[in-house]
Amino acid sequence: MTAIQGHTKTFYHILGNTLLVSVMNYTVWFAVTFWVYLQTRSVFATGLIAGIFLVLTAATGIWFGSIVDGRRKKTAMQGSAAASLLLYAAALAVYLVTPADDFRDPASVSLWALVLLLMFGVIAGNIRAIALPTLVTLLIEEEFRDRANGLVGTVTGATFLVTSVISGVLVAFDGMFSVLLLAMTTLGLALVHLFFVTVPERGVAHTGDGGKSGIDLRGTLRIIAGVPGLIALILFTTFNNFLGGVFMALADAYGLSLVSVQSWGLLWGVLSTGFIVGGLAVSRTGLGRRPVRLLLLINVVLWAIIIVFPLRASIWWFAAGMYLYMILVPYAEAAEQTILQKVVPYERQGRVFGLAQSAEQAASPLTAFLIAPVTQFFFIPFMVDGWGARELGPWFGTGADRGMALVFVLTGIIGVIATTLALASRPYRRLDERTARATAESEPAVA
Repeated sequence: MTAIQGHTKTFYHILGNTLLVSVMNYTVWFAVTFWVYLQTRSVFATGLIAGIFLVLTAATGIWFGSIVDGRRKKTAMQGSAAASLLLYAAALAVYLVTPADDFRDPASVSLWALVLLLMFGVIAGNIRAIALPTLVTLLIEEEFRDRANGLVGTVTGATFLVTSVISGVLVAFDGMFSVLLLAMTTLGLALVHLFFVTVPERGVAHTGDGGKSGIDLRGTLRIIAGVPGLIALILFTTFNNFLGGVFMALADAYGLSLVSVQSWGLLWGVLSTGFIVGGLAVSRTGLGRRPVRLLLLINVVLWAIIIVFPLRASIWWFAAGMYLYMILVPYAEAAEQTILQKVVPYERQGRVFGLAQSAEQAASPLTAFLIAPVTQFFFIPFMVDGWGARELGPWFGTGADRGMALVFVLTGIIGVIATTLALASRPYRRLDERTARATAESEPAVA
């Protein structure tokens, strides 16, 4: 494997620190969802928690990006961990002073005060997620950044692999007490560790383009508009997330229609390893000279998978398709990060990554809210006893799971068509040429 060159020791320290903090933040998120449901038995309450999380993520991305650009990256990451630590401490205080019976009422003020404190604590960790790719730009030589981005994807996969298990065990043990105690201890250790990590930043990078400090949305949009095809890239990834909201709404219901809840939980644990495998593969192979083209080709394959796996009502088809999907997603994520690192000035990268995060995160929940009732009241009856069951049923199958499968297939077809059109479009060709030229210029000359 070709070594990643640059300030590798510092990068690995930050990557390990990020893994530790991310595991605990997402453990808190999973845990509070599990715990609220066990306390209230209210699906509405747990759905509201997911909605709060997604809305806050979308609403804070641009602001968090300005924080990352306006401060030293290490300082931004330390502030993120410190904010989460303080919010978790406040949540623990609420948890300890509130009578247990109050938490059983879905309308309890104390319950939602606790939930909001925890959600803000988790969301504060998103500053770190925005800062990390800018640190790849700072610490890693340009020709090796795609491989470093692959390792970032590996950390993401490892986070999702362990968090649901940890949170489930701790909630079953003693509710939220151990979760919060462990989270506070871990964040404290992460702050101490990060204090001793030296990041080679002389100071805050200034825009040099007359841009304002702070959020400066207008200046950020001007930077994005100045790169041919970059607006199209962000719109494409947002559209992809819009379609991806179908998974958010239907994947669990579809899987549980095929296997038991215990098997479903175990399966997702296994499938999550695909993120790790894919991230490690990126760190080994890199992305080549044309990350834009690779990003679009990967998306064609991803949408093709979405078309194929639902064609049979088989958990094995689902598992095989999803595992391949999980392996390929880190390539797409690393490609997007690498493109932005190549074409966006370093001093603006936090804002651009934050803007992209806001746009992309806003899309998925919107689709989820729209597609769930459409599936429930149209596609499921359509495939249970409607025209679809009569005409498509003989080869596609009938029943509620086949209604959801039909939604997957139609979504995949739309995705393939949209990505194919993008491949042939002028904005993407121009962005592809720009990134290919930047890649060639970063490669060392051969003697």
